[in-house]
Amino acid sequence: MRKIAVPVVNNKLSAHFGHCEFFAFFTEENGVITKREDIQGPPHAPGVIPQWIAAQGATEIIAGGMGTMAQNLFIQNNVKVILGVAEIDPEQLVKDYIAGQLQAGNNSCDHPDGHGHGGDHDHHNH
Repeated sequence: MRKIAVPVVNNKLSAHFGHCEFFAFFTEENGVITKREDIQGPPHAPGVIPQWIAAQGATEIIAGGMGTMAQNLFIQNNVKVILGVAEIDPEQLVKDYIAGQLQAGNNSCDHPDGHGHGGDHDHHNH
């Protein structure tokens, strides 16, 4: 059994996992989603959300991007991180992931070439 967390905004994957409306938790058993729970996350603060998601029993998180510290916290809490996925319906994402067809890509929060995307990113260098 796996429990897969997805940050959601406007009924789609939220590109920035700390700024979502809620997290959808999908329980997967034998390749089938058996349960979905939408749970409001805690206030966005460094280090809080990864530990909270792990405490919900999640085994994986699918996100567009996240800071390095958050990724490390997930790994420390035995939560697998899948990044760089498209902003589509979370249930479809999880179905694709379970089927091994999810197109994961680059962390959408990592821009080494410096072009950036807006000034709301304070989580790169903590």
